[in-house]
Amino acid sequence: MAEQLPYSEKVMDHFMHPRNVGEITDASGVGTVGNPICGDVMKMFLKIENDVIVDVKFKTFGCGAAVATSSMVTEMVKGKSIKEALTITNKAVAEALGGLPVIKMHCSVLAEEALRSALKDYYIKQGKPVPFDSREHKHEGEACL
Repeated sequence: MAEQLPYSEKVMDHFMHPRNVGEITDASGVGTVGNPICGDVMKMFLKIENDVIVDVKFKTFGCGAAVATSSMVTEMVKGKSIKEALTITNKAVAEALGGLPVIKMHCSVLAEEALRSALKDYYIKQGKPVPFDSREHKHEGEACL
């Protein structure tokens, strides 16, 4: 029998009742990140007006922690300026969820990357230079459970 990971109540809530699931058909920016080897793939859609994220949706294929981190990051950025959204780190996502098992921290990294990927797409679509480093993290050597 597989050992159950110690997830916080908040992680379980965001996994069982994820917020902002879906697509935005006329999204200002769309980002897809993931590790196809282990199957965690996140797609994030942003609707941006006057440099404010007015709507955000996600689609995630992955484990419970991947769904929970995707859900949490959408909650954290909705209504925020792009500048504020860019301050969100994977550690902040994990902390907002009440922590993640070490073996699942890569999921919070993917959530941060999905957000940054969608913001990068927004800047490219606007014909503007991307004002941040896209922080492409590698997941080599991390377990995908």
